[in-house]
Amino acid sequence: MTTGTLVIDHDVRSRITLPPCDLMIDGNWQPAISGECFKVIDPSTEAVTAHVARAGEDDIALAVQAARRAVDEGPWSKLSGPERARLLHRLADLVERDTAVFAGLDTLDMGQPVKAAPAAIAALRYFAGWADKIDGRYVNLPDVDGHALHAYTRREPMGVIGAITPWNGPLMLGSWKIAPALAAGCSVVLKAPEDAPLSSLHLAQLVLEAGFPPGALNVVPGFGAEAGAALVASPGVDKITYTGSGAVGREVAATASRLLKYVTLELGGKSPQIIFADADIEAALPGIARQLYVLSGQVCVAGTRILVERSAVGKVVDGLAQLFRQVKVGDPFDPSTNIGSLINRRQLDRVTGYVDQGSKEGAELVTGGRRVGDSGFFLEPTLFQGSNDMVIAQEEIFGPVGVVIGFDSFDEAMAIANATSYGLAAMVYTSDLSTAHRAAAKIKAGMIRVNGGAGVPNPSMPFGGMKGSGTGRELSYSGIEECTVEKTVSMQL
Repeated sequence: MTTGTLVIDHDVRSRITLPPCDLMIDGNWQPAISGECFKVIDPSTEAVTAHVARAGEDDIALAVQAARRAVDEGPWSKLSGPERARLLHRLADLVERDTAVFAGLDTLDMGQPVKAAPAAIAALRYFAGWADKIDGRYVNLPDVDGHALHAYTRREPMGVIGAITPWNGPLMLGSWKIAPALAAGCSVVLKAPEDAPLSSLHLAQLVLEAGFPPGALNVVPGFGAEAGAALVASPGVDKITYTGSGAVGREVAATASRLLKYVTLELGGKSPQIIFADADIEAALPGIARQLYVLSGQVCVAGTRILVERSAVGKVVDGLAQLFRQVKVGDPFDPSTNIGSLINRRQLDRVTGYVDQGSKEGAELVTGGRRVGDSGFFLEPTLFQGSNDMVIAQEEIFGPVGVVIGFDSFDEAMAIANATSYGLAAMVYTSDLSTAHRAAAKIKAGMIRVNGGAGVPNPSMPFGGMKGSGTGRELSYSGIEECTVEKTVSMQL
């Protein structure tokens, strides 16, 4: 790996067509009421790529009113399940058509070699399949006063869903929130992230092209303290689904609870990768490495705590160090690049601060830790060897920084794995089936993967965390249940 000035292919960037950069409310593009915009920065070049309308409280109010009309009285509320399914499939077709467009926009926004469209397509198609299958059940109740009862349940749309998405995969994570809500018959106000709004705006363009009625989906890019806070506090919103930091998530939950709103929170993690000595370590190492540095570690499920049975620590540390040194950090539009930049200077400063903290705490810096180049926010994949009580092992860094921690027994491994405030995901590597099942039962996390399978979650599996990683579930039929309410009906015959 080399340091110094990176060569950035500006020609690729110049060929990317930007979507409309206004707000999409009630089926129309419009500027923010204030007239204000904000700059979108390419984090790999630090150049301004776009000026996007900055939604404020008044814009959120308009978007919520449009969503309210759509779900209460508009044409959206009158569409049947099969009709909603047809629109979602049409949207999936358009996203598939524009896969290259989305890849370019997300790469421009995030500074990473991202290809997020396939995951969004899968989510849209999966939930389109549920749109005409959301139903209740018959309940067999005993007679009352000699009269038979006919009783059943109905599952109905929750109403207006306020969706707040992060910048690390806005298309994919946005589809996880939008698709089940639309399939269930809800309307959506999507607060697109200020650091990466472009793919959300292009998706809004495709929603109009697909023929969704006005107000079914409204896209309002803006800042969390302004647009996000207004969306959470709006009395016209029935539910908030938020993905982001734990600190903001707690504020969202507090506001939502005061207003008795439903809420789904995905708040990050500090996921362990637990490697037993009997695992096929040589075969597993590339996946273990990618699980830590993919998207420069800016992934909620990143496996940044690498727990290794003591006899295998040396092999794992040496193997990961070698792989990390081979990683190409650079221009995300270069096909040979493995990882690009961090999202902004604030994040670069935050991550390098943790690198310094690790060294001060006495962790051994095995490899990495240096900024790459003089422009853009690039950082080498970084590996420490330390202990679980260190700050770098307890706090979510959201960068390509991991720490190897040794253990001597199964029970110690489980204790270390669970000794965190988070509980989103965990990876287990072993050749022993009993060990795998015992670990899956013991680890306090919402998603356990054994011997690989890392990557984007399949939409047919529920996704969500425990403890400080959040509440509720996305994806699978759980995602439909999170967007609907159950009503009971009984009638005397």
